[in-house]
Amino acid sequence: MFPIRDHNPSGRTPYVTWALMAINIVVFLSYVGLFSDPRALNGFFFTFAAIPARITSGEGFETLITSMFLHGGWMHLLGNMLFLYIFGDNVEDEMGHLPFLGFYLGTGIIAGLIHIGSAPGSMVPTVGASGAIAGVMGGYLLLFPKARVDILLIFIVFFKVFPIPAWIMLALWFGLQFLGGLGSNPNDGGVAYWAHAGGFIAGLALTLPLWLKRGGTAFWRNHDGHPPHPEAQYSPSRIPKLKR
Repeated sequence: MFPIRDHNPSGRTPYVTWALMAINIVVFLSYVGLFSDPRALNGFFFTFAAIPARITSGEGFETLITSMFLHGGWMHLLGNMLFLYIFGDNVEDEMGHLPFLGFYLGTGIIAGLIHIGSAPGSMVPTVGASGAIAGVMGGYLLLFPKARVDILLIFIVFFKVFPIPAWIMLALWFGLQFLGGLGSNPNDGGVAYWAHAGGFIAGLALTLPLWLKRGGTAFWRNHDGHPPHPEAQYSPSRIPKLKR
């Protein structure tokens, strides 16, 4: 199940969201050639990725930020940029440009620290913007729980695009990260589930003051949990349904 767009247009140009996407893409392109040389790639990640054992020993704190702009492959990069593109502009619209930048970096750092806390002795490099983007998703959930999100459902040979409320998609995503964290060993590498779950909760917490400033539950009641502006309208999906 993949989100492909939401029905929640932003009221201002999301310069910070676009800039973050551009930086992530440019940085990835700058070292993508190292993937053909595992030794060089490992050296690069050792320098710029977040390694829990290194940070718990008192070194490499700057990697909590540099690691947020690194990715482990094309699908890792494209998946993260898709989520940032869908959810980032609306959170930036509500927070403002510079506060959103601080929010993004802050949730990313918190997510990294939570991952380190789950595996303090791990020597596995951690890379990706997922923790920060999880924070953006948490903020989006608090501000626009009923905004419609179009998802692409892929089930064996069945393909269908349909809209669902944001809270369903985001709550399901969070639940999968939480269950993944319970069922995995962070020391073995793979997906940093606790970074995702921690970033999501941090995003909720850091968005709470803005939500209260907007009126809290009154902000929801005024718009029934939908965005406070007309939704974007899209033509029905042209993706066919294929039966077995």
